[in-house]
Amino acid sequence: MIKEKHASNVKKGYAEIVKRRTQKSFFPKLFQCCDPKDIAAYIGIEIGYSETEIINVPENANLGIGCGNPTAIASIKKGETILDLGSGAGFDCFLASNETGKTGKVIGVDFTPEMVAQANKNAEKGNYKNIEFKIGEIENLPVESNSVDLIISNCVINLASQKEQVFNEAYRVAKPKGRIMISDIVLLNDLPDYVKNSVEGHIACLAGAVRKVDYINAIAKAGFTEINIVKEAKFPIELMLNDPIAEKIVRENNLTQKEISAISNSIASISISAIKMH
Repeated sequence: MIKEKHASNVKKGYAEIVKRRTQKSFFPKLFQCCDPKDIAAYIGIEIGYSETEIINVPENANLGIGCGNPTAIASIKKGETILDLGSGAGFDCFLASNETGKTGKVIGVDFTPEMVAQANKNAEKGNYKNIEFKIGEIENLPVESNSVDLIISNCVINLASQKEQVFNEAYRVAKPKGRIMISDIVLLNDLPDYVKNSVEGHIACLAGAVRKVDYINAIAKAGFTEINIVKEAKFPIELMLNDPIAEKIVRENNLTQKEISAISNSIASISISAIKMH
């Protein structure tokens, strides 16, 4: 029951995010001077995307809610099948599509219908023929076993209440010698109780995060080997405050700049690679 309620809250929260981010009327408190697309582009560059990558995807594909660039270091090869866990409006799928080419395939899975609908609109607008977006849970992937060359994910697995099951499913659908390249957030220190116990905190990618060692152990337990932290950086405070739900936590708890910085310093953005050997 708790899992279903958590999933429902996250789904509703992200449906609201895609609605807000694609409207001109959305102006986060931190960036009142700016258009939401400019905000998303700024944050995209801050977390590792190039200006070229941001420009060369359909409008409204980049919602500014990732925490890294899993495709930049994924070494995608022509003709590969790529799976994006929590594909949102399709940003990383479009980048992957450009790399794998017409002979490859990209599958995006997201459990928020509004996100999948927006991704399909973006794909149609950009005339992408090698991408398929599916509604589904990353804990129970609507994907065939041993069928994927590379699995990517950007700041999504932290939202899942059953992270070990997510990695078990990733292992199931990966081909032998298949790879994962994941960008996500992990904890370096415990978060305050008002964040850990907050529904809004889960939707904002904060309360669902776990300790770095536990995250890595879950990947290993699923069977992946050669686990490597490719990149680790402080979680950008701008990204936290750009999320309207995280901004709500800050506002409702009357957090000081020092308290906001303490939360930001407790969180790390990491990029992890691993391989399914057999």
